[in-house]
Amino acid sequence: MTAVVTPRAPTPRPKAPATVSFSTETTSAAPTTPLTAPAAARIRPPIQGGASSRRSGRSSPTDFLSDKATAAFIRRVLCQQHISDKETTPPPIEELLPPLTSRNDVDLQLYALIAVILREYVQAWYSKITPDGEFVQEIVHIIAHCTRALEQRLRKVDLESLLFDELPDLLDRHIFARRAAREPVSSPPTEIDPRTVYHALCPVASLSPVPQVGDPQSIASQQENESIYRQLLVEGVLAVLLPTEDLENGCLTSLVGQIFSELIIGNVLANRLSQPWLIYECLIILARVVGSKDSEPTEYGVEEAVHAGSEAPLPTPARRRWSLQSTLQSTLQSTLWTLVHWLFLAFAMARLVITTLAMCSSLPPRSAEGADEETEVTGKKSIAKTPDPPSNPHEAQPVKAPIFEFKLWICLSNLIEMDARMPWLSGSLSMVQFGAVNGPGRLAGLNGPIDRLLSHTIHQRILDAAHLPMLLRSVRAALFPNNAPGVSTLKAPSSDEELRALRRRCASALLGTVPPWLARLYLGGRRPGPRWRSGPESTGAAKERADASEGDTGATSRDENVEAVATSSGEGKGMDDESGTKSPRGGDGDEDQQQMLSDIEEGILDLFSDEYCNKHLIYGMLELVLVRLFPELAEKGTAELLQERLNL
Repeated sequence: MTAVVTPRAPTPRPKAPATVSFSTETTSAAPTTPLTAPAAARIRPPIQGGASSRRSGRSSPTDFLSDKATAAFIRRVLCQQHISDKETTPPPIEELLPPLTSRNDVDLQLYALIAVILREYVQAWYSKITPDGEFVQEIVHIIAHCTRALEQRLRKVDLESLLFDELPDLLDRHIFARRAAREPVSSPPTEIDPRTVYHALCPVASLSPVPQVGDPQSIASQQENESIYRQLLVEGVLAVLLPTEDLENGCLTSLVGQIFSELIIGNVLANRLSQPWLIYECLIILARVVGSKDSEPTEYGVEEAVHAGSEAPLPTPARRRWSLQSTLQSTLQSTLWTLVHWLFLAFAMARLVITTLAMCSSLPPRSAEGADEETEVTGKKSIAKTPDPPSNPHEAQPVKAPIFEFKLWICLSNLIEMDARMPWLSGSLSMVQFGAVNGPGRLAGLNGPIDRLLSHTIHQRILDAAHLPMLLRSVRAALFPNNAPGVSTLKAPSSDEELRALRRRCASALLGTVPPWLARLYLGGRRPGPRWRSGPESTGAAKERADASEGDTGATSRDENVEAVATSSGEGKGMDDESGTKSPRGGDGDEDQQQMLSDIEEGILDLFSDEYCNKHLIYGMLELVLVRLFPELAEKGTAELLQERLNL
């Protein structure tokens, strides 16, 4: 009886879902309590512990992420001159600080990040010199001016082409250069450094000379050039964004430049995101998120059914006698129901196609001049003006291409090695792509029905401004737990064995996102060919192959122990990594499973196993984004921009 009444318990209290607490314990326990339990739970804390216990019971580790706590934190750090005012209702943040963007919810999260950075890295030493808070206010005004100017420039950028065409093109070049650098092109006596080959294929001025392991001078020279390059990038951006009076203040511009060049670009982008282990951890988290959306409800239902069947097995039904008439009747019924299901499916598909075509006809064209375009930061519509013809070829914006011809599809195909594994599938998809873009009706051509529908879906699902506050909130919770630099849960491996285990765990997580039948079909065929593996696994893999050929069982047992730690697999269960992502079992057992995991490691994960090569990709993406936002950087250097602005 309690199971029937329980779902009605939250009905009299509609405010319960609006709480800020993210704890899953209360939500999981609510469906199992009887109707009178919430009232008793609400009455018991005041009797036992008083007001202090009630306050401690309501607190949670994620309270600092609430809007009220965030606004209070911003007032304490950035609005100290208003704290002394004894007002019952403090003014809102937008009345105390200059706006950063045209959305208040985005400004709240951005100011929270700015407050943490200024408190930890500026006020920590500046407060020891003088108690004056005007210096921090000047920094806030400079940042606000930069963000507003950046928002105006962001409205003029084609984000579809930037995110799904140009950036994937850089990733595709990185994939090609990494595989070309690993391929042996000479006999064994002659050795070629893969980093040198990669740097020759994808040259970046700030990453030269190529650092050598036994040459500390080359490493120091490369790091110095990289630091100078970051400072030049930030100075060029500030020369374009800042007004003249702020640009003439050398102290403020130097401090803001150091914050952006060293703290943001240097520590976060270059030195953190280029680490192979961090890329593996990010892929594991992404695989866990994708797997939880698709498989968790089904897995929970299956587990409940299994537990229910194990605890109370159903009685064996009595054996029935089947006659020819009953067999024909059941066959006709199943055929009839199958036909009905197919008719419903055909009706639903026809309705979907008709609705889609009707909606596509009303969607605005992508490349129409003067059409309204919705920005991804403000969420408001602005009129796109016809740009003047560029005087410099580097300033020219890329030609708008159909979504079916974006480099994203080529990058994904090369990443999973479709040309080598299934060339017939690659050719078939290319024919379908060519027919949809250039065939009769040009359905997927530029501004075609499918092209406009895909563009509309991208803007509604991915480039929606409503996702920015939650994204910034998650970034703050990950980088600064409790609004302070904390110990990250993602720790670098301390040995090559831990890195191998993390790499195998990442491969297992990626394999778990693919259906088992598709994994066996795609990865179970012939391998593309021998590969070279970089990083700590290259030597280990060579030794394992040599020991296996010599019949050494000791190395084999050690490898099995490493695989057991990395994959956390048992004999009677599928592979389940530490992130909670389950991997499908191979068709022929552990041998096929390990073969598929090795293919993922060598074919995909090894592309990001070198920190120096990853920096080429990161700086290439950073340069592309800055050039699209600030076309002046492509035609003039930093010194020329500063001379024009300061009249030197």
